[in-house]
Amino acid sequence: MKKSKNVKRKNKSSKKKTIFFTMLSLCLIVTITYVFSLNFLEIYQIYNEKKELTQKMAKLDDEEEKLSGEVERLQDPEYIARYAREKYLYSKDGEFIIKMP
Repeated sequence: MKKSKNVKRKNKSSKKKTIFFTMLSLCLIVTITYVFSLNFLEIYQIYNEKKELTQKMAKLDDEEEKLSGEVERLQDPEYIARYAREKYLYSKDGEFIIKMP
């Protein structure tokens, strides 16, 4: 009879240990999954931000190239004179400006 009680106690103890380790394992799996998904979302957001900033940088590089070309052209006095005549309707002596639609 005593053996039977000891076996039952061991079975109960064994079941409790199994349940405890199962719950502990599930908690660890859930925690690891949660942390992994947070890190994955952060990496994905950074990737998208990098993509947007790379596109913006390409546009700014193109604009910088265009503006440096404009600066070089503005160093030429002939270009400045032609630009002023076209843009601001500036004329040389003896010239008449006729604006056409």
